[in-house]
Amino acid sequence: MPQLITPTADRHKAWLAARDDWAGATQHGSGLSPEHDVDSPEGFAAWVTWLNAQPGNAFVYPDDRVPATYWWIAEDEDILGAISLRHRLTPKLLEAGGNIGYGIRPSSRGRGVATWALREVIREATATGLDRALLTCDESNPASARVIEHCGGVLEDIRDTWLGRTRRYWITLT
Repeated sequence: MPQLITPTADRHKAWLAARDDWAGATQHGSGLSPEHDVDSPEGFAAWVTWLNAQPGNAFVYPDDRVPATYWWIAEDEDILGAISLRHRLTPKLLEAGGNIGYGIRPSSRGRGVATWALREVIREATATGLDRALLTCDESNPASARVIEHCGGVLEDIRDTWLGRTRRYWITLT
């Protein structure tokens, strides 16, 4: 049974195995950027600390970053993916990116993990007081579109964005 866990430095080897499964593709929802050193134990620990500090008021948000909460989707000792909740939107995130981002490692797809995780984070988003959440996905990703629709997403539009051709969905939380 999967569970959402707070990122921890002691899951370094499991996280690296999940990262390698992505084979260089973008890991949506993970908070990972090219400037993060996740290969060394020290760099990984620093990244985990950075992820877990973001929801707090003391965090200094650069550029288009906003307060966010990150979880890893785990099953036993394996990391199946990541999901994040952005607590507010910038104009850029309103266009594409949204409140919730997620990614499931390729070897764990097709098992309902994304749908399960999204439902869990929708509960978390509701508890924060958000009335609705924006979710987006690439137009060429029908699997993600189905996940969002199964969780109550209503398509607002499909548009060209800084992420490419993007499907934009709203989920009512109240």
